Amino acid sequence: METYFDNGTGTEIKMPCQNQQLNNNDSQEHAALSGTKQVRFNSCSNSVLPVSNRDAGVPETCENVFYTKLPRKIGPQLKLLPLNDQIRELQTIIRDKSTSRGDFVFCADRLIRLVVEEGLNQLPYSECTVTTPTGHKYDGVKFEKGNCGVSIMRSGEAMEQGLRDCCRSIRIGKILIQSDEDTQKAKVYYAKFPPDINRRKVLLMYPILSTGNTVIEAVRVLTEHGLWAKHIILLSLFSTPHGAKSIIQEFPEITILTTEVHPVAPTHFGQRYFGTD
Repeated sequence: METYFDNGTGTEIKMPCQNQQLNNNDSQEHAALSGTKQVRFNSCSNSVLPVSNRDAGVPETCENVFYTKLPRKIGPQLKLLPLNDQIRELQTIIRDKSTSRGDFVFCADRLIRLVVEEGLNQLPYSECTVTTPTGHKYDGVKFEKGNCGVSIMRSGEAMEQGLRDCCRSIRIGKILIQSDEDTQKAKVYYAKFPPDINRRKVLLMYPILSTGNTVIEAVRVLTEHGLWAKHIILLSLFSTPHGAKSIIQEFPEITILTTEVHPVAPTHFGQRYFGTD
């Protein structure tokens, strides 16, 4: 917010918002006192890092900038959560091999919740008007009916609780897909959906997209049940460029929501989360 005042000559002078000025001063004082380098992934732009950082072996361009260019090349169907320090810390803890299982599950659940919340934001809403306890009318929105979740077993089941925490009564189907020992191709062993799955919007849950083969087979099963790919929102935590590209090439109308696109995916996720590693 900016404030304008007259300096007596009829000229308006623009002044910064007082809160903004104070916050900037506080941030500078905090950084000076703590001596800790501040990292702000959400403020990364195409700017180049300072020369001092180059000497320290830091890449010239921010890593976030590099990986946010990948989704543009893959297609608008791939959506990334806005990267900030909180998400980056959760990603780091999940990838760290020295992380205890308790911390791993705790941070994974936090990251899952963020992805689920944004996934719900992609679903259709309709306008509505409600009456407040004081008798006033409030114009708001509400979910349109006909949404459900589908988890790809087993790692996808880690995301079910996060979805139920946000939507208590949502129905959740399941798909079990494993690689055939002889052909190494993804094969469906079990699938159970709500009977009217073809009329629903589906949040498909699978935390790690590596090759994309498992998800492609799962989407194929859903489409065989009459569901359109454009009504599927794939919720994932980590994705490789190859995995996301393969899925979108096979089903161009699908939406993929993830926190990171990186050539190396934490494929240990399921084992660490369920304690089977």
